[in-house]
Amino acid sequence: MTGHSDAMDLEEHIFESGDAKKIAASLKRSAEHSNRRKAEPFQSAMSMLNFYINRAGRNLPDSRKKVLEKVKEELRAAFGRPKQD
Repeated sequence: MTGHSDAMDLEEHIFESGDAKKIAASLKRSAEHSNRRKAEPFQSAMSMLNFYINRAGRNLPDSRKKVLEKVKEELRAAFGRPKQD
């Protein structure tokens, strides 16, 4: 077991929220305040979200997948990025 990780510090249980805006705001806050990220804040936040989605994989119910896909849109908006089609 290691006592140190290069992962960003995330709010506990944030991915369990049903509020996409709340999750996006938390990821943005974590990415902007982390001293351990390797990329720009937007990329770090999106990477953490994708990592969670990929790890949960098939075990995610469709309702959770929809919320988490909405988080991507909210992150883009929060960082002033254009929408993706």
